[in-house]
Amino acid sequence: MPLWSCEQCGAQFPETDKSPASCPICEDERQYVNWEGQRWLAREELASTHKLVWRDDFGVAGLGLEPTFAIGQRALLLVEPDGCVMWDCIPLATAEGVQHVRSLGGLKAIAVSHPHYYGAVADWSEAFGGVPVYLHADDRQWITRPHHAIVTWTGESLDISDDIRLWRVGGHFAGGTILHWRKAADGKGALFTGDVATVAMDRRSVSFMYSYPNYIPLNEAAVRRIADVVAPLSFDRIYGAWWGRNITDGAKASFDESVRRYLAAIKSA
Repeated sequence: MPLWSCEQCGAQFPETDKSPASCPICEDERQYVNWEGQRWLAREELASTHKLVWRDDFGVAGLGLEPTFAIGQRALLLVEPDGCVMWDCIPLATAEGVQHVRSLGGLKAIAVSHPHYYGAVADWSEAFGGVPVYLHADDRQWITRPHHAIVTWTGESLDISDDIRLWRVGGHFAGGTILHWRKAADGKGALFTGDVATVAMDRRSVSFMYSYPNYIPLNEAAVRRIADVVAPLSFDRIYGAWWGRNITDGAKASFDESVRRYLAAIKSA
């Protein structure tokens, strides 16, 4: 029986004879159902039409799919002496991609910012002996393929290593998570935000939305919570959710100014 991936959001679903009737992530108001209707690809079909590519994304190794698929995010590999932490995930794992990750030291953990980027977390975990997949418990209802490797962590922060910590900030999902890597950026620190705080196209600012495709802004209280969690963290870079969508220096000041700009904009509306 095939495993199924939603063509619109990239979420992977369990093995069944027939494709699922619907995708709850796409039917939620933060996402949308494909204009041509709900469509699915079996894992093998996805692997036959797409390939994994890897490249450096401003000093951090990344993995993505070509041609682009679903939301189009890329996963990042935070290399530490005892293995890599995969930040966010993509909808496909291939033998070539797994071998590339092995060449970087293998995987020791996977952590994901929010449900739109869960992708094929179970496949990636299994490829490396069942490494833990850290998803915040506040978003457990959005897990589309349950798996024994998934750790639904609770609370406001979680240390993955001495230098990597997850922070629950909320945002467009209750369990929205960012990652802080203290040793990145030549020891100045880096923040990995997915699109919880999305790097804007100018690559000098971030912004916030409850729904990006449906243009629903995030409310003031949610943005202030994100800002409060980020305030004590030291960082000079921000890595967003897509290739090249990064703030490469001065990111702390850029983040603070982005919060001020956003709050001023929604208050004046």
